[in-house]
Amino acid sequence: MERRDKAQENLSRLEEAAQQTADPKTMQQKAKRPEEKFRFSLRKKDVWWTVGLAAVALLLFGIQILISWRLDWLDAPLRLRVMNYVKGGLLIFIMLTIANVIEVFLIGRIPNRVSRFNLKRIFRLIVVVAIAFVTISVLFVNWYAAFVSLGLISLILGFALQMPISSFIAWIYILARAPYRVGDRIRIGDAHGDVIDVSYLDTTLWEFGGEYLWTDHPSGRIIKFPNSTVFDTPVFNYTWPLFPYVWNEIKFQLAYNSDLEFVAQTMKEVVEEHVGDIMSQKVKVYRHILSKTPVDELEVKEHPVVHFRVSENTWLEAIVRYLVPPKEAGRTKTRLITEMLARMNAEPDRVLFPKSNLR
Repeated sequence: MERRDKAQENLSRLEEAAQQTADPKTMQQKAKRPEEKFRFSLRKKDVWWTVGLAAVALLLFGIQILISWRLDWLDAPLRLRVMNYVKGGLLIFIMLTIANVIEVFLIGRIPNRVSRFNLKRIFRLIVVVAIAFVTISVLFVNWYAAFVSLGLISLILGFALQMPISSFIAWIYILARAPYRVGDRIRIGDAHGDVIDVSYLDTTLWEFGGEYLWTDHPSGRIIKFPNSTVFDTPVFNYTWPLFPYVWNEIKFQLAYNSDLEFVAQTMKEVVEEHVGDIMSQKVKVYRHILSKTPVDELEVKEHPVVHFRVSENTWLEAIVRYLVPPKEAGRTKTRLITEMLARMNAEPDRVLFPKSNLR
């Protein structure tokens, strides 16, 4: 029972670490040292912005006091209008100052960078709405006329801006349901890439692969699509925080009279040396996640597995399956293939590869 509790505690630590980073080494370090806290760093730029906004607010407050003190400087109607504008500007800059303090000193202290990003977007939207409310209050003294005007404008824009409105609602859906987050590697429709921005209306991907590359290397291009795409297009997320791994395979063609036991052992040993420890830990997490769902627990091996099958061109195929971070799949496969070929070519009598003058 004590051993089971300890294993459960380790799995919980891995899950918590997975929420903070997708890098396997960093994840292991965080799981081993859960007491390590996020370090908040204050930038000079943030300080200067706060001081600047507060200074403008103080300036407007001084102007308000000055106008109230010297009533003879302006006519009554003009003085009333100017005071209204000054009060509105003062309130707006006070709100901006408070908002900047909250964003820097409260939201900026959240350890999870994705949560920080999303909360900043939501908070900035709230601030913009509040500023718009204050602006309307300053510009329109007659609230009834203002609401009627806004109602008519909203009705017209509602028909003209159906797609942007749908994309904005989709943005709320993306934040709430998280089909993908900033930093995730996804495929949606024909677009493949890493999510670098989720704005109010669209999502930006840093494309990988593409029409000019066959590997997972970034293509150098960005892809933008409206957020509303998530409502009618399946999203394939390769970097789900609790399980940011995918299974990958390496396949070799062999002659029937090859030493299959030696081939299988060699392929497993190479994969074990490179990804064995990480694979074992993550499969435990995978099983733990499955145990909380109605899905029957599948037979998932904690170590690399080699399968043999008959190829269509009369050769045998030796296939090794392993777990790998999706963003490292290409580099990992290259290292494994190089090492496997080196070891198997060192035993030409036991491993017979296809040979032809056409190859």
